[in-house]
Amino acid sequence: MKIAFVYDVIYPYVKGGVEKRIQDIAVRLSARGHDVHIVGMKYWDGPDTVMKNGVTLHGICPAKPLYADGRRTIREAIYFSARLMPFLMREEFDVIDCQQFPYFPCFPVKFSAVIKKRPFVITWHEVWGDYWYEYLGWKGAFGKTTERLVSGFSRNIIAVSGTTAKNLRLLNVRENVVVLPNGIDVKQLKSVSPDTESSDIIFVGRLIKEKHVDILVQAFAVLLQEAPDRTLLILGDGPERDAIRNLVSDLAIEDRVKLKPFMESHDGVISRMKSSHVCVIPSTREGFGIAALEALACGLPVVTVDHPDNAICELITDDTGFSCPLSADALADVMRAALSGYPAMKTACMSLAEAYDWDIIVNRAEGYYQSLIL
Repeated sequence: MKIAFVYDVIYPYVKGGVEKRIQDIAVRLSARGHDVHIVGMKYWDGPDTVMKNGVTLHGICPAKPLYADGRRTIREAIYFSARLMPFLMREEFDVIDCQQFPYFPCFPVKFSAVIKKRPFVITWHEVWGDYWYEYLGWKGAFGKTTERLVSGFSRNIIAVSGTTAKNLRLLNVRENVVVLPNGIDVKQLKSVSPDTESSDIIFVGRLIKEKHVDILVQAFAVLLQEAPDRTLLILGDGPERDAIRNLVSDLAIEDRVKLKPFMESHDGVISRMKSSHVCVIPSTREGFGIAALEALACGLPVVTVDHPDNAICELITDDTGFSCPLSADALADVMRAALSGYPAMKTACMSLAEAYDWDIIVNRAEGYYQSLIL
């Protein structure tokens, strides 16, 4: 099969859960003999088209800033989508998998697929619904309308979690939804050694409002009142970085909190996880939560927020983690429990994570794509 994944940003030039998912599936499909392409903005020097890890990367336009005032920009999405149409009309693919966000690329993908009579898939990572109004105010009506419109573009729909599949029903998408979760390379993760520098609590992810890292810092400050030697490591970048740094300074806990950018090496992230005790991701919006799954694979219980739009909750059992309401005091309570119980939870955490090995997930993805072209 000749398969194209369409997403405006490409791993490892931009690091995030969607980018990493596409990369991991693409590399494994290529290893199985398929001709795999990733189509996005160009983040590298040199030719517009390059081969990396057996996958052809197409930089169809110069990369533009993704964020403005802490939010994904509509201008960037429209710019990429306009450049996408000529490319898709020139190229021939057996199947195209377009990521639902940022919505606008789905328009040229659908148009070209209809013209060429080729199958295409839309992979849904989240459904925002009324959250659009919280995100954009009255302008959210346009986002909500666009989301509902795109939900009817294709009968071939992948959801990355049960939570996303459930929320698609709010858009009246009730049939032909296949749940293909994110995965991990269990063998590779096991080969990584712990870092020499340890931390009690680790957060890994983009520093955006929906992750509520500010609440994590406040909760950690509560813990320090009774256990002043505790340490917190925050790994990530994003529009909230300066605000988080200022909060740490205001609370006078700079000596207990380390704020570091995303690491160049993914193994480096795993190494830091393995040298930690508990992973805390207090997000109210997660389409899946790959960092949480990786933490479980490293034997760390996961602490998160109990929210209907947080798919990390699907990974939480009595033996693998804790969830709580979104407040500093509630988060401090479950963090305290996790720090007390993490040694006994290690085996259960790792066992749950093994069910998400990429070989299992890609077997299903390969079969699904093949079914669309028969």
